[in-house]
Amino acid sequence: MAIDENNENPWRGFHGPNLGYVMEQYERYMDNADSVDEQLKELFLKWGSPLSVETELVKEGSEASSVVSANKANVKKVLQAAKLLEDIRSNGHLAASINPLEKNNQGEELFNPGKYGLHDADLKAISAEDVWEDAPEEIKTAADAVQRLKDVYTNTLAYEFAHVHDHTERAWLAQMAEAGALHRSLSKEERARLLKRLTEVEGFEQFLHKTFVGQKRFSIEGVDMLVPMLDEVVREGAGDGVHNIMIGMAHRGRLSVLAHVLEKPYSNMFAEFLHVSAKPHSSPDSLMEISTGWTGDVKYHLGRDRLIGASGKNSTRVTLANNPSHLEFVDPVVEGFARAAQEERHKAGHPEQDVSKSFAVLVHGDAAFPGQGIVSETLNLGRLKGYQTGGTIHIITNNLVGFTTDSSDSRSTRYASDLAKGFDIPIVHVNADDPEACLAATYLAYQYRKRFKKDFLIDLVGYRRFGHNEMDDPTVTQPHVYKKINQHPTVKALYAAQLQTKGILSLEEVEKIDQDVQTTLQAEYDKVSGNKKHDKKAGAEVPEVIQKGIPDMNTGVATETLRELNRELLKWPEGFNVYPKLKRILERRESAFADGGKVEWAVAEALAFAAILEDGTPIRLTGQDVERGTFAQRHLVLHDAETNKTFSPLQHLPQAQASFAVHNSPLSEAAVVGFEYGYNVFAPETLVIWEAQYGDFANTAQALFDQFVSAGRAKWGQRSGLVLLLPHGYEGQGPEHSSARPERFLQLAAENNWTVANLTSAAQYFHILRRQAASLGTEYVRPLVIMTPKSLLRNTLTASPYLSLSEGGFQTVLEQPQLGKEVDKVKRLILTTGKMAIDLAAEVELGKEHQNLDGLHIVRIEQLYPFPKEKIEALIQRYPNLEEIVWVQEEPKNMGAWHYVVPILFELAAGRVTVGYIGRPDRSSPSGGDPTVHKKEQERIIHQALKHERILDTDSQGKVLMNS
Repeated sequence: MAIDENNENPWRGFHGPNLGYVMEQYERYMDNADSVDEQLKELFLKWGSPLSVETELVKEGSEASSVVSANKANVKKVLQAAKLLEDIRSNGHLAASINPLEKNNQGEELFNPGKYGLHDADLKAISAEDVWEDAPEEIKTAADAVQRLKDVYTNTLAYEFAHVHDHTERAWLAQMAEAGALHRSLSKEERARLLKRLTEVEGFEQFLHKTFVGQKRFSIEGVDMLVPMLDEVVREGAGDGVHNIMIGMAHRGRLSVLAHVLEKPYSNMFAEFLHVSAKPHSSPDSLMEISTGWTGDVKYHLGRDRLIGASGKNSTRVTLANNPSHLEFVDPVVEGFARAAQEERHKAGHPEQDVSKSFAVLVHGDAAFPGQGIVSETLNLGRLKGYQTGGTIHIITNNLVGFTTDSSDSRSTRYASDLAKGFDIPIVHVNADDPEACLAATYLAYQYRKRFKKDFLIDLVGYRRFGHNEMDDPTVTQPHVYKKINQHPTVKALYAAQLQTKGILSLEEVEKIDQDVQTTLQAEYDKVSGNKKHDKKAGAEVPEVIQKGIPDMNTGVATETLRELNRELLKWPEGFNVYPKLKRILERRESAFADGGKVEWAVAEALAFAAILEDGTPIRLTGQDVERGTFAQRHLVLHDAETNKTFSPLQHLPQAQASFAVHNSPLSEAAVVGFEYGYNVFAPETLVIWEAQYGDFANTAQALFDQFVSAGRAKWGQRSGLVLLLPHGYEGQGPEHSSARPERFLQLAAENNWTVANLTSAAQYFHILRRQAASLGTEYVRPLVIMTPKSLLRNTLTASPYLSLSEGGFQTVLEQPQLGKEVDKVKRLILTTGKMAIDLAAEVELGKEHQNLDGLHIVRIEQLYPFPKEKIEALIQRYPNLEEIVWVQEEPKNMGAWHYVVPILFELAAGRVTVGYIGRPDRSSPSGGDPTVHKKEQERIIHQALKHERILDTDSQGKVLMNS
């Protein structure tokens, strides 16, 4: 190759690992030029192969280049040796001894020097400094380097860092691994403590196994080292002054983690197996209520708090989150805990975040981590400004089997951890039978998170000693592997033997540890074994304060205060260029407080937020388009039309006494709902709101609604005031943009667990938000589900006089003002909700077309659950000649509120009047796809309602009497 005399060959500056990397890239370039970085592509095009430097070096003499050492080894062999070392670094995990049940013999084949055109003599002839920059002093030759890197990368602790894009991070990780900085030398006391912990874990599980035969416990055995690893994380965090350490995990191993990491007394756990009472133990200011909700949950779903150190600035609270059987669905909830613990919300503006104040630890199953989409959604939150928590430590407790399913049937990847590569997360695989390697992996994970504020994943590779639960016989489905497991010694036995062999502990010392643990377990069992059996939770009642629901309260705000807040909301910095069209829209909001002025939905919302901030309640609002609003109605974040800088008036309100956070979310419902639920549980004083882009998109978060939001308080005593805004309304947009599926939320409604509302005015929205904010932190707080409008956002019939924001509060029932005046004439009482009520109101407003409106009255049910029975009963009593109660809805009969309200209406009718339904017939799809057909159907429903036509009458038992 001709050398350009005006430019120095760039390959002269490369040696060791760097030159090995360039060689690897050149091979890729030769296969496909577009597969390498554009800059490298240009260099290869100009200078050719890095090996071409050899010709130049020979001309100049080998002493002229640092690439060729004093022994004058062939440059090509140096480069191949460097490539061998890089391959060990990148692929050593393929030959590592990470499976306790199988030996890995791939190393000799993968890293055979012959594959690189090298012999042992070649490697011994090459100086280490030619192939390894900053090689340790004791490494003299390439042969030494190969052996050292094999020892590092193909042992019981294996590394996957090559996919990490940031060079600084990769270099730090390699340095930690190769210098052995993560392998801290343990003292005799530390090793004895580690053995004792493993003895406690194994002893506890075996005690349960023999004492409570056949009872489910989902034992940790096979990955016992999870407990000492969590101990290590807690120890490091507490030492650094971390205030909160949040742990999320599924049921496998949870009992041992509760007993040892969270220090739940053995006696309490034994009492749960015996179904007897035990003295409750709780920590101050507990996030997890030790006395669970009134229905409770099984013991391997429960969470707990542990406080380390005296309560105050220097204390550390460790929290294990409650989690149902839905495995990974707790992941985003715990991330929400962590974010809430990091933020200071009691100052105006955007909340200040300090990621050193808390962090999350997520323990995953090897089948669930790649198998459940919630994991990917949660990992995606890790770098987003509205959701990042400064790094999470992930641990996969890898049993190599999911329920009865082998790994080959549960994932398409080599490792359970491979999903994490797509999120630039470093991964280590560690053999669960090597306790000290497991602690080294944990230390590396903690230090990486601390230094780079990013996620780290440990793949703890072990096995499952018993079946999925202790009543299963796993040899039915995995006969071969369970032959090995049945003959395999436990990690405690292996480590005890290792310490005895090294002379660190004697047999007597090991036996004393065993005996002490057994003595403790038996003594704790004896504390409760004689207690009388009883079923405390079976007859538990809903607490009285829950039964009563949210009391009436005055949520009005003085008119002058609202005017001033409205003015502040329409201010932005001088020189800030609001988009002209939007500027005109915003400026029209000034007229809301003029004589005869009305407040639209979005203005009422903004005023409610402003007034809530003035009261000192923080607000967090998220969703896929919440800054602007899906329907271009909100505009809480303004964008400079020239610079694209942003400004939120709510973060600059002079009156605000708390923070306001608003974040457009990723295209996720499940993880984001879980995150916001977790945030709200940890920060109960904060009004946390999640808005679906369209209400039916909430479908993909159904597990969170079922298992956490609706049932968390009954199961775990876990309070939440989370607000869900679900756009709902039939407007001919097709099946996927019509229904927020209110029937699902109503089906889950019981025991006053939440409020479900379908509102018809801006004032009602204003007051219900204010009521929700006022309930935060109180006994009667509960989640709020609102079916919010779409086309009605700007409908004049939903706009409210500004005085209605100043007076009164939220009304569970509203009456159509033009109707029902002449009580003797009313024969039909129409009950409806939401957009259907506005469609009916629009027809009533026309009036002239309807000659017989005196015989009916229309009532809007603004709060569907809890249903306002007393108010409806009073209305029924008002009309002496009432003949029928008709429920009118726009949803199909098998959807919407009909099936929820009909038994209530039968009860209220008490056989005196009939109960009827007007709406769409049963359908499998929420709505039709043809807007013309939709319009005709809607007209038919309105016509039948207002013209006294009946399409269904029933008696008090629900039997159909007549169809017409």
